[in-house]
Amino acid sequence: MGKKVKKEAEPPPKDVFDPLTIESKKAATVVLMLNSPEEEILAKACEAIYRFALKGEENKATLLELGAVEPLTKLLTHEDKIVRRNATMIFGILASNNDVKKLLRELDVMNSIIAQLAPEEEVVIHEFASLCLANMSAEYTSKVQILEHGGLEPLVRLLASPDPDVKKNSVECIYNLTQDFQCRAALQELNAIPPILDLLKSEYPVIQLLALKTLGIITNDKEARTTLRDNQGVDHLIKILETKELNDLHIEALSVIANCLEDMDTLVLIQQTGGLKKLLSFAENSTIPDIQKNAAKAITKAAYDPENRKLFHEQEVEKCLVALLGSENDGTKIAASQAISAMCENTGSKEFFNNQGIPQLILLLKSDSEEVREAASLALANLTTCHPANAKAIAEADGVDPLVNILSSRRDGAVANAATVLANVAMQEPLRTGLQSHGVSSALLGPLRSANTVVQSKAALTVAATACDVEARTELRNSGGLEPLVELLRSKHDEVRRHASWAVMVCASDELTAVELCKLGALDILEEVNLSVSRKNKFSEAAYNKLLNNNLSLKYSLTGYLSSSNIISDGFYDYGRINPGTKLLPLKDLCLQEPSDQRAVLLVNSKSSDVSPPPSTEGKSSDVGYGRSISSSSSFRRASKEKTNYHFSTGFGSPTEEKSEPPSGRTTALSKGTTKERGSRIALHDVLSPACWLSSATYQMILLSHLSTLRNTPALCYRCSESSCPIL
Repeated sequence: MGKKVKKEAEPPPKDVFDPLTIESKKAATVVLMLNSPEEEILAKACEAIYRFALKGEENKATLLELGAVEPLTKLLTHEDKIVRRNATMIFGILASNNDVKKLLRELDVMNSIIAQLAPEEEVVIHEFASLCLANMSAEYTSKVQILEHGGLEPLVRLLASPDPDVKKNSVECIYNLTQDFQCRAALQELNAIPPILDLLKSEYPVIQLLALKTLGIITNDKEARTTLRDNQGVDHLIKILETKELNDLHIEALSVIANCLEDMDTLVLIQQTGGLKKLLSFAENSTIPDIQKNAAKAITKAAYDPENRKLFHEQEVEKCLVALLGSENDGTKIAASQAISAMCENTGSKEFFNNQGIPQLILLLKSDSEEVREAASLALANLTTCHPANAKAIAEADGVDPLVNILSSRRDGAVANAATVLANVAMQEPLRTGLQSHGVSSALLGPLRSANTVVQSKAALTVAATACDVEARTELRNSGGLEPLVELLRSKHDEVRRHASWAVMVCASDELTAVELCKLGALDILEEVNLSVSRKNKFSEAAYNKLLNNNLSLKYSLTGYLSSSNIISDGFYDYGRINPGTKLLPLKDLCLQEPSDQRAVLLVNSKSSDVSPPPSTEGKSSDVGYGRSISSSSSFRRASKEKTNYHFSTGFGSPTEEKSEPPSGRTTALSKGTTKERGSRIALHDVLSPACWLSSATYQMILLSHLSTLRNTPALCYRCSESSCPIL
């Protein structure tokens, strides 16, 4: 046999590259490999980048700087499953970086990521694709993109995934998306509540917590609450509250229950199954402040419905709320106070809090927390509205001082609430008298100058309630409170203007205060307001008339008449009819005017005088029946018809009779033993003195009748009975 010849190995083809194994220690080198056409290199490069990104945020930023994101987005649609899976895993990690999220939105890769949620894809791809969407959905723009590309439906489907990580990522993404109302509506159409409720049975607390948070937002809509009730969701929530081992879920469970209690049918269901008593007992006995706070918030939400308040009252919810007021946690105190405010719409609850609740709320008015003081004052404001017994209880419990102190608070809500309580207390006369010793009028100065319209309105209302007494008006006037009150009459806010008008009307009951209000321009402002159909109100008209009643000269000049209750006193003068908006000069200024062809100002003075009436002359008749001498109508008819000054004298003395020489050489009335000087517009004509047997109203009627006659009749000189007398 011949020898066997060893066959030589054939050399590789000349056009084939020999295999090369490279070990790279630089991320930049691996990033360059992402552009390789070889699937094995792409898979290994992606795997190396994934491990690098897991190590920390700095590495994610480095990959972004190296330009790894853009080539990776192309690999999301690669034909090879391993390459596609590894690229998806990288984006699940990188998407937690804000800069990466921004770049992904610009590259518009949302559709490619959502495509990875397809049922035929591997569980690992589902996990990291949903993680990427969960990270992206934290921002509004990404939420819109997810919804527009139909990402919600596959996320809801993945809630039933056997993998807990996929469930967690999917429900987290859905929770972020539910912040938008459009997503909530879409979830309702996709019937997402049953699979979310199933997550409450998960053995992983983080999944349960995310499910409860999602339900807490979804159940703000009525349709969602109905779906929850129909799927026995309330039973699941009550069981969670009854399980002590799940105490970390109690807060969120209470938030969902709070929404469900707004639905009357759900509340009845909870009440019928004994869940309501369990809820109240749970809230009262829990030692966790956040649980107590959320329980009180649940009661607050539900108590806005009248039927719910009735059910709560039957279950004696007031006892639970009073107990929560004693909590050491400020958040619980605030929530309990707000719940009491809501329950105050129920009359029975108001009566309950009269003995239990008001003392505790007054203590909260002294709290160091301004939020607590505001919540407590709101509760007291609602308790005292239309309930005199509660207002009395506040006064008896020494609640006025802390309320007055709150008027200087920096929180507008607290100030408005305190002012409301004080106004309610002041509605009762015995209590109103005691308010003045606490300096309420002075304390209202700050709120009247507030820029907040609610505070302005409540402060003005409090002035209207407290200024019924002379002492209160005096304190308000002396403290400078009238000026800001008058400024509120200019407000463009209807309620502020109405309450300010009401307060001015009350203050105008005092003549000194009315005069001060007129000096501050209240009459002019009210006149302007009443000329506007849209701005005037019943109180502005009443305030204007009240001020006019304290300035009868102006009223007579504007309207041409006085009512039977308007009693003329010293200094009344008839300037003549003036148009609305025209300013009536005071008597002192009129005395200083130069003579002109205008009619004289007719002055009336009710003081007694030693001046004897001039002797009766020809053309004058004596009216003995009325105890006075007045010019006869025949004398007036004989007078010249040309325009001249009217002259009238009451003969009772003068406001300036103690002066030896009137200003500018003119007199306004007959002085003792002197005669009228020439050149004054304040002219005197006849003697009109009241008879001792005439009432002031009857005398005034005669006097006004005489003034009306003088307005339309040429004047006669009291010496010669001629209208052409040089004295005139």
